Amino acid sequence: MSVTVSEKGWVVIPADLRKKYNLRPGAQVSIVDYGGVLALVPAMAKPVRQAAGILKGRTSLTRALLTEHRRERSRGR
Repeated sequence: MSVTVSEKGWVVIPADLRKKYNLRPGAQVSIVDYGGVLALVPAMAKPVRQAAGILKGRTSLTRALLTEHRRERSRGR
């Protein structure tokens, strides 16, 4: 698929791709230069909030290590 760059540097993202990637007016995208290849990557509005809870329900490794350390200390090691 190819698009034409306007005199102002604008490109039009085809409607089927805007729909597929949920790009609405005002949406932000990042332009990534892969050394000869440019990629438009949809920017995450709030990456921390979107990632929140992805590990929910799993035991915290830090908590597990602290618990193990306390057990060893109580055994006199």
